[in-house]
Amino acid sequence: MNEFEHDVETVVVTGATGSVGSWVSDHLANNDIEVVGIDFERPAETRTNLRFRDIDLRDQAEVWETFHEIQPDAVVHCAGLSDLMDTPGTRVFQNNTESTYNALVAAARVDAEIVWMSSQATYGALFAEEPWVPDYLPIDEEHPTRPEDPYGLSKVCGEEIAKTVARRYDVPVTTLRAATIHTPDGQHTRPPKEDVSLESDDVRGNFGSYVDVRDVAEMVEAVFAADFEGYETFICAADTNILGPPTTEIVEMICGTVPDQCDLEGQEAALSNAKAKSVLGWEPVHSRTVPEPGEKVDLGWR
Repeated sequence: MNEFEHDVETVVVTGATGSVGSWVSDHLANNDIEVVGIDFERPAETRTNLRFRDIDLRDQAEVWETFHEIQPDAVVHCAGLSDLMDTPGTRVFQNNTESTYNALVAAARVDAEIVWMSSQATYGALFAEEPWVPDYLPIDEEHPTRPEDPYGLSKVCGEEIAKTVARRYDVPVTTLRAATIHTPDGQHTRPPKEDVSLESDDVRGNFGSYVDVRDVAEMVEAVFAADFEGYETFICAADTNILGPPTTEIVEMICGTVPDQCDLEGQEAALSNAKAKSVLGWEPVHSRTVPEPGEKVDLGWR
């Protein structure tokens, strides 16, 4: 068992066989929670408290029927498309907004607590045509969101859906804006760019912010334990950048400038996890080794 105590007994996890949802599902099941995973695929092996349903989240009737049958205490919505390199932007946007609406409304109608995965892409950095300069550093939950791509836009729409659901149905809804998510084997939730050099290659994005997927799963339980009412948003990120140099140097190299309001020290991450630490009592405990200056690194993008 972990340090977070709560009374959540049954949880539906969407995208449960994906790179994030699978870790969240396993983590919750390992902590004696009944988990029902929803995805297009079912794993070959299951266990007593981890079951799977083949549900199309774009089909409102399937989602509502399934949630009504299960009657979960909470729903963790991890499902979504993010790969704009191989998937048409229209499909990404339509899939993400429709599935988020269906999942969150269905969860609210059975009075379930909701936690769902938004993204750092809401800020607009990842797919901007020109180098994206933050208004201030570190970036927090209050920083304006201004996406330039279908994925980031779908997540901003998802956040508005989440706020609406919290207001209309009076259920707790929490948005997690995750940095680039890494798994223990070094895989990312987005196709990586291999051997990226800070000196010679394009490293626009989140200035090296990242988070381990195990810490993401821990934050989900920290939200359950916090017993919120209404709507909340938390950035989910590690304490430091993964690239090596001081973060302000990375920002200046990418943007050509550093915001006038900048309060970063050393390798402190550009995405701030201060709110999650203060409100949830959550701490990222899984960190990756920071490379030496000039060393080539393998970057993922979320």
